[in-house]
Amino acid sequence: MGSKVQTAITPTRAEDYPEWYQQVISASDLAERSPVRGCMVIKPWGYALWENIVRVMDDMFKETGVRNAYFPLFIPLSFLEKEAEHVEGFATECAVVTHHRLEKGSDGELVPAGELTEPLVVRPTSETIIGDSFAKWVSSYRDLPILINQWANVVRWEMRTRMFLRTSEFLWQEGHTAHATAEEAIERTRQMLDVYARMAEDYLAMPVIKGRKTEAERFPGAVDTLCIEAMMQDRKALQAGTSHFLGQNFARASEIKYQTATESEDYVWTTSWGSSTRLIGGLIMTHGDDDGIILPPKVASAQVVLMPIIRKPEDRESVMGYTNSLAQSLKEKYYHHHKLVVEIDDRNIGGARGWDWIKKGIPLRVEIGPRDIAEDSVFVGRRDKSHKEKVSLKKDQFVAEITSILDEIQGNLFARAAAYAKDHTRVIEDAKEFIDFFTPQDSQKPEIHGGFARAPWCGEQACELKIKENQSVTIRCLPFEQDKVKGSCIGCGKTGTTWAIFAKSY
Repeated sequence: MGSKVQTAITPTRAEDYPEWYQQVISASDLAERSPVRGCMVIKPWGYALWENIVRVMDDMFKETGVRNAYFPLFIPLSFLEKEAEHVEGFATECAVVTHHRLEKGSDGELVPAGELTEPLVVRPTSETIIGDSFAKWVSSYRDLPILINQWANVVRWEMRTRMFLRTSEFLWQEGHTAHATAEEAIERTRQMLDVYARMAEDYLAMPVIKGRKTEAERFPGAVDTLCIEAMMQDRKALQAGTSHFLGQNFARASEIKYQTATESEDYVWTTSWGSSTRLIGGLIMTHGDDDGIILPPKVASAQVVLMPIIRKPEDRESVMGYTNSLAQSLKEKYYHHHKLVVEIDDRNIGGARGWDWIKKGIPLRVEIGPRDIAEDSVFVGRRDKSHKEKVSLKKDQFVAEITSILDEIQGNLFARAAAYAKDHTRVIEDAKEFIDFFTPQDSQKPEIHGGFARAPWCGEQACELKIKENQSVTIRCLPFEQDKVKGSCIGCGKTGTTWAIFAKSY
């Protein structure tokens, strides 16, 4: 047998996918665990990635008329209690503030003091407190629609956490809108889902399925929840964004009323929609390989790193002069409306330098040595190809073609992910085939199973819950793309009424 191929990340995806994921985050310097249980520190390389995602989405939101605002981190407990389904849905995840100061106890230790007259919930989501503001802002149909978004942190006290995917505190955006008619609100709900799908596919290079959640999987208090679902490389689903039609439920709870054009009084129709730093987790698991993360160029923390090779002290001035000149030429170029971000790494640490950037997933690595300068060339490695593949390009050619090279990398990543999702999505109408599809081939690796099953479902919640209990599989969505269902329900054998996407999930 041949020797095992050496990889930068240990273990590999095939050996231990969950641990591989954690090691990629560490090796790429994206984030680290916090002293606070279930929380994380997002390091500069990871935060730059989030800033790029924020910038792109914020522009998309504003194109649809949405404006940013900010609302309090603390929500009076009584606000959550106004909407019964909502409080029940979030009750087990709420962090609650009950005191407003610390005092020294009899043993000298600090103890909570100054009990609040009403407990405050640390924001798990903001429908109720934003609804309180909307009630003050709306009096007439002329005040509508209200289209608001906030970029914020939220706290949901998760029992099992995983960096970027499920943490007790995470960063996100939450949009909230109020409308005069149900039709307007439903249209906005779908519009914002389309924004999320565009973000995922065009920028994160992450193919998604658009659909609606079943009643059991809806956002607490919503009338309808739409979602995008993406397949990770362990074939599990990741919910990458949700958009909710809230009907008049939250408007009634918060007394958001308006005078209509005919001078009658009615409640507004509201929506909410959100996506979070979970997108970074999805990006890692969609594109990462056994050498680390691979960043899609459109959102990468930086697009290119220049690595001057200086073996003799007398070469430093000429090599660094050439490198700095190239960096300046690149920084003047625009890539999708923003200037290229260029790193210069002149550390003298041998091959470890290149591996650092491979693990960090930077799209292009450029080596510049005296021999290259003599030929007015650069030596280029691409992260979407093997680390052994490098090509020599004339400097002017590289500067002229860099944006098209980056677009080609972006396209390759999407095509690769789309092919993977297609290969592991199967139409299944036979109950035994369905069970086999989701049965792990190796009991030591429960994450390795079939993938996504597109199967007929009867529409009954009892059947859905039974499948979840027996196979640990949920309906990720009822896809918008539906054709006629001919087969029987995959769970109970009754007449199938709709196609559903079944998968194990994060």
